[in-house]
This record gives sequence, C-alpha cells and structure tokens, in this order.
Amino acid sequence: MKRITIKDVAKALNISTSTVSRAFNNKYDIQSSTKDVILAKAKEMGYSPNPIAQGLIMHKSFMVGVVVPEFVNSFFPQVIMGIQKELNEAGYQVLIMSSNESAQMEIKNVQTLEKNNVDGILISLTHETRDISYFQTLLDNNIPIVQFNRVSQKLNTPKIIFDDCYWAEKATEHLIEQGYKKIFHLAGPNSLIVTHNRIKGYTNAMKKHHLKCDSTCIFDSGIFIEDGVAAAEKIIEKGDIPEAFFCFNDPVAIGAIEKFRENGYKINEDIAFVGFTESRIGKHMSPGLTSVEQPAEEIGITASKVLLKMLQTKNFNNNDSIVLNGKLNIRGSSIKQ
Repeated sequence: MKRITIKDVAKALNISTSTVSRAFNNKYDIQSSTKDVILAKAKEMGYSPNPIAQGLIMHKSFMVGVVVPEFVNSFFPQVIMGIQKELNEAGYQVLIMSSNESAQMEIKNVQTLEKNNVDGILISLTHETRDISYFQTLLDNNIPIVQFNRVSQKLNTPKIIFDDCYWAEKATEHLIEQGYKKIFHLAGPNSLIVTHNRIKGYTNAMKKHHLKCDSTCIFDSGIFIEDGVAAAEKIIEKGDIPEAFFCFNDPVAIGAIEKFRENGYKINEDIAFVGFTESRIGKHMSPGLTSVEQPAEEIGITASKVLLKMLQTKNFNNNDSIVLNGKLNIRGSSIKQ
C-alpha cells in the first residue's frame, strides 16, 4: 500500500506543499480555517507524518529512554506502564532497559540510549551506583534526566520519590498496635537512600513507643527473596527470634517467611510480618502479606509529565522533588492471634 505523503495532500487540495507543511507544524502564518481543511483532508486520506523526517525538522527523536535496576519484582513493570501510558499519548516512543542491579550495565544502558539520540532519560539507579560523573556529563550536555524511586541527591535533576520514612513508621506502628514489642527490621542495601529512610521510619516508631531498636534489631538483608531467606537463616541460627518483622520489601519478607515456615514457625501465630511495595505474590499468600503500597503507576506518570514539561520549556535546570503518598494494606500476616 502506497504511503500518503505531504505532496499527495497538497495535490488533492491543489495547494503548495509548503502550505501543507505549515499546517502540520502549526505555524503562525497560516489561517486556522485553511489549517483545518488541510488536517481534515490529511486524515481522510490516511496521512501520518514520518517520525524520522519530523524529528529531523524539529531536532528531536521523539524517543525517551527508561533505565530500571531490575524486572524481577512487580514494582518497576508497573512504573513502566505509567511511563508508557503518558509518553505514548504525547507521541513519544519508549526505549526500556534493565541494569540487572549492575552499575556497569547501567552506564552501558545509558550510553546506548545516548547513541540512539533519545530526547531525555528516566532512571532509577542500581544499588551499586556510586559514581554519577557520567550522568553529570549528560546533564552538562543538556540531556534532561528525571530520577525516580532510587535517586542520587548529588545529581541536580527532578526526583519523583515516595515518602518511605513516613510509611515505614506507619507499618512499624501497625505491628506495635497489634501488641508486638520485640520487632526486628530486615533492611535493604546500605547504598540506597530508600533503605536509610525506611530504617529511620522503623526507629522513629520504636523510639516513640519506648521499644528497643538498637543495632541488634536491624539486619542487612537485600532486595530479593533469597536475601530474605539468608537473613532469616542467620537469625534462626543465632536463636534470638523476635515477635515480628518489618521488612525492606515484599520479596525479602516472603523469603524470610519461607525460611521460618521450614523451621516450624506459624505466621501470625508464632511470628508476624509486614512487607513493603505491595507485590502480587504477597497478596495471594496464606495468610496474605501486610504491605505498604506505593503508587507505582503514578510514579511513572508523574516522572513522564515532569520530563515532558522540561522538553517543552527547554528548562533543564530543575532540582525539584515530588513526594508521593501510599497506603498500608493490612492482611493476615501481621494480625495477632
């Protein structure tokens, strides 16, 4: 099937191709009535602009790069759904890449996006990321970046984040309200800001209620199910078992639950759990896992809107932080029997 071009639309209306081009590019020097006729005829004929040609004219690729640290957990796919929804509606293609929690792969991903001339980058950093010099080079070259979820305060970019401290405090207080006093925290990687914010929320709640929360109550775990298994194994070997756990995220909670069950513990009878990030598997466990729900899709939509505004205004010097809220979904894993 022959592709309809600007020349075809111009010929059908017996006008110049330059007039059609001005209508498509919404130039000031064309009457609105003429533009409406041209756009209507183009739609009737099935014309669609060539994105490559349009990009060359406007010095844009109409592509945005997205880099996330992993796809194992459901959080980042949900964020990407929000990103695609917002950017596709605005006429942008989305190039999605995963760093697999590797800082080296993260840089390779960003370099690939740069070579593809993306108009901007949305990124959530790996837990290995320390050196942000390459990202700073991109900013110095006027490539806009918006960080979300896992961010570096060293980069002068917009940041779309969650109120981790507040909701960690609320999650811990829920356990305290159930009557649990000996509560341990399985913490995330030390390199992540979200880890420290969730530790702070946990300690705020414990101190507020005059409960013990020193270093013997906080255990380094990680991000994945196997990290929760390993942390629980060490605690069981040590023999100092708490009444409840507040965990860095759902996968860590699920892994710990698995290990405690293997050792004969009954969840919410012998020991209670609260997770974070609201996973699908956590909802369908028996008993269901109490968890803090982050607005994952909203994070993606918000990050995309911020980037689109930067691209429209050409104002790339933006260090604003947008903090989003969530909710605690209470299920059987934390209800005291």
